[in-house]
Amino acid sequence: MAKKGTMTSRDRVLASVRHQEPDRVAVDLGGTPSSGISTIAYDNLKRYLGINSGHTRVYDVVQQLAQPEDEILDRFGIDVLDIGRTFNTEDADWQDFALPQGITVQFPAWFHPVQQADGSWDAFIPDGDPSGLRIATMPQGASFFDQTYFPYLDGYPDDYEDLPREMSRIHWAGLAHSPWDHAGEPDFWQQLRERAIALRNTSDRALIVVAGCNLFEWGTFLRRLDNFLMDLVLETAQVERLLDALMELHLDTLEMVCEAVGDVADILRFGDDLGMDTGPFMAPKTYRALFKPRHTILCDYVHKNSQMHTFLHSCGSIYRLLPDLIEAGYDIINPVQTGTRDMEPERLKKEFGGDITFWGGGADTRHVLNRAQPKQVKDHVKSRLDIFAPGGGFVFNTVHNILPDVPPENIVAMYEAIDEFGGS
Repeated sequence: MAKKGTMTSRDRVLASVRHQEPDRVAVDLGGTPSSGISTIAYDNLKRYLGINSGHTRVYDVVQQLAQPEDEILDRFGIDVLDIGRTFNTEDADWQDFALPQGITVQFPAWFHPVQQADGSWDAFIPDGDPSGLRIATMPQGASFFDQTYFPYLDGYPDDYEDLPREMSRIHWAGLAHSPWDHAGEPDFWQQLRERAIALRNTSDRALIVVAGCNLFEWGTFLRRLDNFLMDLVLETAQVERLLDALMELHLDTLEMVCEAVGDVADILRFGDDLGMDTGPFMAPKTYRALFKPRHTILCDYVHKNSQMHTFLHSCGSIYRLLPDLIEAGYDIINPVQTGTRDMEPERLKKEFGGDITFWGGGADTRHVLNRAQPKQVKDHVKSRLDIFAPGGGFVFNTVHNILPDVPPENIVAMYEAIDEFGGS
């Protein structure tokens, strides 16, 4: 389906990030856990396309995201790969699992959720032990695991000696996607480098390493969102203590990531959801006081110690924060949630298109991709390409992940529109 261009996929992505217009628009599917496709939507897509081979594998169990297979990546002209896909490559790394929606998929072999009498699924630490600590639950009929354990719910600790242990009990870390589900192995960093080099030698696609290094979000994971939002105003000294402890851990991680794959990967993906539908979670002055200096340190470290471009995943309306995020050193922003306040595509491209790459915003997954007819989807995608693609600074991706309610014919229509309107 995808048209061939004159550039390699990697060249196409790098040109886009450098604000040079590539031969055709660069495209991502599954390069990060915020630019992928849900397991149910993926399985439906394969059935629609008549693909009966391979496996529907859930590499991110929290969000129930599928790892796109080579046949899908090739068919739709995907230009990006997550280095994490080089792990869990053997059949023995996976186990069959019947989802409530009536399809059989494969979960990582280490994941053993426990079904409850009400039909919900719980995840425990130690893994699968109902007498252990419940860290996440997926209610009956849902397609996402929700956090249930907040270690600092009742207040901040006197010191942060146990911070790494408590972080490992948060479901995002305790149920981590690849490659981080292997991070505890003694030779993990050597494995990461060797597997990344092998991927580089066998693929002409751009490579992403997902590193997280969240700050605001870790505060919400540890204290719970309502508490941490109040803390930003009422307990700023405690917030700064926590952020400093997190920074120490994050910089240690970045040092190892840069040493392992900084000369192999093209992009390092950070995450920190800063926006709601109506605007940022905090006033810009609060962001500038608490988070911007630390985000700047993280970006500077990556730029000085690797060849990688910095990518920030931040949901919601972040228009008021974009000037500060650009100054902090982020090269790429995702998912470009265009349906929220002040995030109109025309405005974003006009005001910030020369300063940051928009990785997303190509199709609205909340109102269009899941509800419209295929012809409407194609028109919608064309309008987004017309706005975002000129002059580079754009990698096509949906607004966040493709969710279970998206019909497969609309996914195909989206990629047909990219073929028709995305360049040569």
